[in-house]
Amino acid sequence: MRILVIEDEHKIARALKKVLEQETYAVDVAYDGDEGYAMATTEPYDAAIIDRMLPGEYDGVAIVKAMREQKIHTPVLFLTAMSSVNERAIGLDAGADDYLVKPFALEELLARVRALLRRPAEQQATTLTAGDLSLDTLHYSVKRGDKDIQLTSKEFALLEYMLRNQGRPLSKDVIISHVWDYDADILPNTVEVYVKYLRNKIDSPFKNPLIHTVRGFGYKLEA
Repeated sequence: MRILVIEDEHKIARALKKVLEQETYAVDVAYDGDEGYAMATTEPYDAAIIDRMLPGEYDGVAIVKAMREQKIHTPVLFLTAMSSVNERAIGLDAGADDYLVKPFALEELLARVRALLRRPAEQQATTLTAGDLSLDTLHYSVKRGDKDIQLTSKEFALLEYMLRNQGRPLSKDVIISHVWDYDADILPNTVEVYVKYLRNKIDSPFKNPLIHTVRGFGYKLEA
């Protein structure tokens, strides 16, 4: 899953990027409102963490308003040093989905990000499933049947994205845009390599394959 962080305090931005990447997310960072606006409105993200006060033409509220006006429904977590009810209401009314007041605990931020990434109806739990395959997003564990499966962080991120979009054909470009960050030097054959790694672990030892090739397009995961 790919997350955008817009935060002008470099120390905080670096800390967020580090802890999010440790949780297998791909992370892009913008350090001012104008760069953040450009990235939020042109790149596909699964969630965004946006500071309320930013240098440049666009502050956090303006960025979220612009996203919603352009029908961009990326879930947004607002970061703010302003703890008044009125200030929080302004952010939520602009279109943010949640807010967190500085200073905050990283554990709480991660929990809120996980909540934003869940599908409203069908994936309220922290476990994603397809057939006898299960992936626990909270404890970073994967099982197929009774067998524990060990994945690297990037394999885990790829499998999570495919599970969240199971049944949907996913092109290699779409997979790249959600599993790797903007600065990653990734080619389409890199996706083929990682899909092969996944197949060797979650499909080959079992009777029924879950990852299917969509010829001329990409892949889909389906029980």
